[in-house]
Amino acid sequence: MNLEQVRALAAIVDTGSFELAARALHLTPSAVSQRVRALESSVGQVVVRRVHPCTATEAGAVLVRLARQVELLEEDSRDLLGIAREAPVVLRIAVNADSLDTWLVDLLDAAASWDDSRLRFSIVHEDRTLTLLRQGECAAAVSTVSQPVPGCRSHPLGVMRYLPVAAPGLAARFSGTDGELDWDAMPVLRYDDHDHVQEQFLAARGRATSSPASQVPSSPGLKSALLAGMGWLLVPEATVAEELTDGRIVTLSDEFVDVVLHWHVWKVPSHRLERLNDAVLQAARTGLRPLPKRPRGARSGQRVRSSGRERDGEPRLVD
Repeated sequence: MNLEQVRALAAIVDTGSFELAARALHLTPSAVSQRVRALESSVGQVVVRRVHPCTATEAGAVLVRLARQVELLEEDSRDLLGIAREAPVVLRIAVNADSLDTWLVDLLDAAASWDDSRLRFSIVHEDRTLTLLRQGECAAAVSTVSQPVPGCRSHPLGVMRYLPVAAPGLAARFSGTDGELDWDAMPVLRYDDHDHVQEQFLAARGRATSSPASQVPSSPGLKSALLAGMGWLLVPEATVAEELTDGRIVTLSDEFVDVVLHWHVWKVPSHRLERLNDAVLQAARTGLRPLPKRPRGARSGQRVRSSGRERDGEPRLVD
């Protein structure tokens, strides 16, 4: 196994095919195939699934992560040696859409001045972002899981609060004379096939929706559907403050759902990653609710997961 073979594998995973990887590496497809075959021979395992698009096997994911970590370390070494870089380094981050639309906006403001780096986000449900981290497809991830991925460190960021809301007209249609909502019959919205938070909210109350959810895989589109009265939804409180104030939507209950978010990142000594960490932590301090200082029982309607150490009331990175 050598680095050129590992880089060839990473290029195949990035582009999805041997032909496109060859183009990116300025090689022939035959040369790329030879490197991958040699890599598989040296590790004694298949490292790439030859489908469309090509994907890394479990063994290949380990090598893809190695390739990207080596690339990051090489570029950091170039900076320290004063060697001009050919292109900015791409830092891949897996994140849920709600975070990117709310508190992580401050990260985008900070990254706008990073001439040596580019951020590439993958939008994934917060319960599934660590899958991409394990597969070597990203260097960092926002997740609801506190346990670190091997080779990474984790840090509790804060709490994102979700409120059950709907358009006033929809809420009125499904309210009885006693003011009780017909949760079972009221239509519901969701982001995608992995968005089960509304169903979990109902299940905690011994209820279940009786009709399929309307699915809108776009944050602006989902909000438009909410305002139009297509269904009710659990939304981050920061995204609907104005609409709640002017009455375009209403809360359906005094209950809420608190989701604790964690930051996971490679254990690689890189000034680019440290700068990214600092920007993410600052964005979390500004945009998320603080973590509870001690464990407490979650009341009905809450989903609270917390782990880590704190100092002076603020969470810090832990290995």
